Amino acid sequence: MGSHSIFGMVAHGLITGMLFFLAGSVQHTFHTRELSRLGGLLTQAPRMGWILGFCAMASLGLPGLAGFWGEFPAILSAFNPAAGIDKTELFRVYMVIAAVGTVLAAGYLLWMLQKVAFGTPKDEFKDAHIHDVSDAEWIAWAPILALIVALGVYPNLLLKLTDASVTKLFGS
Repeated sequence: MGSHSIFGMVAHGLITGMLFFLAGSVQHTFHTRELSRLGGLLTQAPRMGWILGFCAMASLGLPGLAGFWGEFPAILSAFNPAAGIDKTELFRVYMVIAAVGTVLAAGYLLWMLQKVAFGTPKDEFKDAHIHDVSDAEWIAWAPILALIVALGVYPNLLLKLTDASVTKLFGS
């Protein structure tokens, strides 16, 4: 399961990095990150809105995206810990806590997506000329978005690279 831990860190880095990129682009475009002032991103900047939705789904662990392989095996491994660990009940408590955390994360990500992407633009931004994703953003973001999908569909791209090292390190 050590390779899955590495996978979780890589997936988290890709997805959270994209969410920070998006927060910066929203800040640059709207000059705010206040959720109460935002809304209607899908109307004014549909590409950015779709990318935000995609990254929110990846972050909450939707199957087929890298976040799933970062979360699900970690929760599953707590249900059945490695041989020699006598604290199975404790690990199952951790599993429940992790599952509850996943549900809460999904809730706040979906709430954020609703506040930012859906609805109508606020009056202060209705007549503003809002730029959608720029060419520079596409160049920077496309490889990250492709990796989020590629690792979600075929996790062995990363797992095969790390399995031998983890096995050698932990001797399992």
